[in-house]
Amino acid sequence: MTYTTLTFDVADRIATITVNRPDKLNALNADVIRELGLAIDEARSRDDVGGVILTGAGRAFVAGADISGLAARTPVQAHALARAGQVVFSKFESSPKPVIAAVNGFALGGGCELAMSCHLRIASEFGKFGQPEVKLGLVPGYGGTQRLVHLVGKGRALELLLVGGIIDAAEAYRIGLVNRVVPAAELISTARALLTSMLANAPLALAGCIELANAAWEIGPAEGQVMEAARFGVLGASSDMREGTAAFLEKRTPNFTGA
Repeated sequence: MTYTTLTFDVADRIATITVNRPDKLNALNADVIRELGLAIDEARSRDDVGGVILTGAGRAFVAGADISGLAARTPVQAHALARAGQVVFSKFESSPKPVIAAVNGFALGGGCELAMSCHLRIASEFGKFGQPEVKLGLVPGYGGTQRLVHLVGKGRALELLLVGGIIDAAEAYRIGLVNRVVPAAELISTARALLTSMLANAPLALAGCIELANAAWEIGPAEGQVMEAARFGVLGASSDMREGTAAFLEKRTPNFTGA
């Protein structure tokens, strides 16, 4: 598939999606959101892709929404844009294949929301995070209020949301918004190495862990444990479980097939 606002590359079972509007600091508009949806759909459907790295070109990950387009929208249009973004971002979050955000620079507003929709976040030392929507008279529109509370807790989330300030990568790591902070030159290689270590494991088990972790903030612990036991039982009948246990006992590397 050909994209105009991003690039899509596959190597060694890893799809790298790069938002590619560096002159606009990769700001989100309707076209970017639409193509992000197409790109994650492609990654999820391709047999040669086991996981995804999402990053940005230039000095930004995604520096927020394209304000010039947002300012002219009616309330109905703004609502439709928010819902469209929520649908697309949820595709990243619900992907059965692991998705890592490699945050190379500004991840503000919608960019921070996009990073939070990924399963893990790795930031370079130049990473900047924030939800400054209140400074525009708005609230986050792509799920940011919900995911931020889940990731860092209500108190820290409200401070970021109500002040609308920007924090650096070190502070983002301290409060649990990112998993790791690495030198900029090592950002993509670190993300690839982490994803490669994940892809050495059974695909059905990876998908199950993602589904169960997502469910943990949507349902109560009792229902979550019921769901976990059910998935444990289903995977207990899988070929990958038989291969994984046999490989462990035989002290060899397993050959998982996703079945």
